Amino acid sequence: MRSLGNQSVASPRFLLTGIPGWEAGSAWLSVPFCLMYAVALVGNSAVVLVVVKDQNLHKPMYLFLSMLAVSEMGVSLSTLPTVLNVFLFSSREIGMDSCFAQMFFIHCFSIMDSGVLWAMALDRFLAIYNPLQYATILTTPRIAMIGLGIAVKSVTLLLPLPVLLRRLPFCGSNVLAHPYCLHPNLIRLPCADTRVNSLYGLFVLLCTFGLDSLFILLSYTMIVKTVLSMASKEGRLKALNTCVSHICAVVVYYTPMIGLSMVYRFGKHAPPVLHSLMANVYLLVPPVLNPIIYSIKTKEIFKGFGKVFLPKKF
Repeated sequence: MRSLGNQSVASPRFLLTGIPGWEAGSAWLSVPFCLMYAVALVGNSAVVLVVVKDQNLHKPMYLFLSMLAVSEMGVSLSTLPTVLNVFLFSSREIGMDSCFAQMFFIHCFSIMDSGVLWAMALDRFLAIYNPLQYATILTTPRIAMIGLGIAVKSVTLLLPLPVLLRRLPFCGSNVLAHPYCLHPNLIRLPCADTRVNSLYGLFVLLCTFGLDSLFILLSYTMIVKTVLSMASKEGRLKALNTCVSHICAVVVYYTPMIGLSMVYRFGKHAPPVLHSLMANVYLLVPPVLNPIIYSIKTKEIFKGFGKVFLPKKF
């Protein structure tokens, strides 16, 4: 309840949406969603466990990978309750405070994902550009400080979003386009001027995804320059091969994010199902694919899985 003078006004409630047009099959749709969540949570938990338990993986590249796994588990756990409620139990209603809290955590962990991907690009550049001093530059305390900095930046930038939303009146049907709360969707619902919210959302977008993607691009530009200056063809291939997993992770993360942004900005007349599918791909696919990519493409992670889960064979 919110107080206005001597009157009490009930806080608005929002209606979540599964996949438009597929409401009749929501129970069946819950099966692939449950499988994706299971793979994402088990896969990323396994990555963190392997990095923590295997002393050989206490190196910058793998410590950053464990941070990525933690942030992706955060994204999955933030969306899990409402997605399962919508598809399994057809429970679509969510309170304002719960919705805003979910929005905060989804975007917070997504921004952490982006920040960690940039840190991993910097890690690859330092490893290739200055391999002899690489371990002394990226020490464990410095890696911890980078991780803390990414978390603090994410929380600090996102705290104003729910505060700015709470001041707005929601007087319509309050139907959301997804089975979870996202800021671009929420700012379309108030019956008031939302320019401040839109401008601050754009500011956050530029300060996080915009800068992170720029730094990733600059890191890889310098990596390519360094690799091209190497005399040995074998050395060039070996250096580039260490970047394959990270490049795949960047593509898996940024491609659906750009697609979702384009749909929100320019796809006002696009079918609602397109908005829903793009959002689900953006939030659910990277946490599923990244543990698979790193376990297949990185020999040390694959061996680490063997040592932890099949110790007698390794």
